[in-house]
Amino acid sequence: MIKSPKQAGDFGRELQLLLRYLGVSEANMEKGEMRVELNISISDDPAKFGTKVEVKNINSFRAVERAAEFEIKRMAELLDAGKGAEIVQETRGWDEAKQRTFSQRSKEDSHDYRYFPDPDIPKLYLSEIFDIPKLQAELPELPEAKRIRYAEAFGIKDEDIEVYVNDVELSVWFESIAKILNDKEKIRVASNYITSDFIGLRKNNPDAVKMSSVANSAELITMVTDGAISSRGAKDILSMIVINDESPRKIAEEKGLIQKNDPEALKLIVQKVIDENPQVVADFKGGKEAAIMGLVGKVMKESNGSANPQLAKQLLLESLK
Repeated sequence: MIKSPKQAGDFGRELQLLLRYLGVSEANMEKGEMRVELNISISDDPAKFGTKVEVKNINSFRAVERAAEFEIKRMAELLDAGKGAEIVQETRGWDEAKQRTFSQRSKEDSHDYRYFPDPDIPKLYLSEIFDIPKLQAELPELPEAKRIRYAEAFGIKDEDIEVYVNDVELSVWFESIAKILNDKEKIRVASNYITSDFIGLRKNNPDAVKMSSVANSAELITMVTDGAISSRGAKDILSMIVINDESPRKIAEEKGLIQKNDPEALKLIVQKVIDENPQVVADFKGGKEAAIMGLVGKVMKESNGSANPQLAKQLLLESLK
């Protein structure tokens, strides 16, 4: 009898594996083209089935696994507590929000289901037809395993992980970039640009936008995290390299997007902005701290976007003391 959570989880994963092998896809289920109905019973007696419970209308592989795990664990706990009589033949549903099954309606006997053995269809023992260990060995990484690995290895947001779980090509590109970067902070920045800016570009221009080379993509992320280019500059360069795969550094130099990190050079621009915007300066000195960002924006405009915004803000604060 399956009694431990691990055993129940193994059952759910094997069931998910079998569904995939039989041609059931996640897309089929999400579109409502196919649903899974679980019939589960457990017993202390290996020679006898227990009371059957049917969990209906499950619409994702993950829910199949979770529902099987929950229901087997629920039944096992009742049997262990000597409350086997509380397991009744019934139809149950799956509550995705609460991650549990719930009773929908009871069935008095099997004839209430209005089914009978088909004389032309023999009994089918799937364990004798399929080599389950072989199927497991051949199956690619499953979504739940990928979620766990991405969270542990890269430390990226759950929303980003779901994007990669559902787009294998994108996940391969991301992992190749992450391997070059080899730094969790840089990897998180890379993921932000991929799941927001790149996907946005691809959505608006699906024919022209392609994934840039791994080397150029990693170079772009390194430039932005090292402060060589601004976030705005990185977005502009990204929109170019996904169409014509060129070196981000070369583009940044040609377009004048390399940030000015020389304090002495920026001081001249900062002083000019202060002199030309007396009202904004007065607002800041009068207690409107947000006014400083207006001055930073003017420094960025004056420098054609090449000033380091953090350094510009620091120099402005020093000059306005």
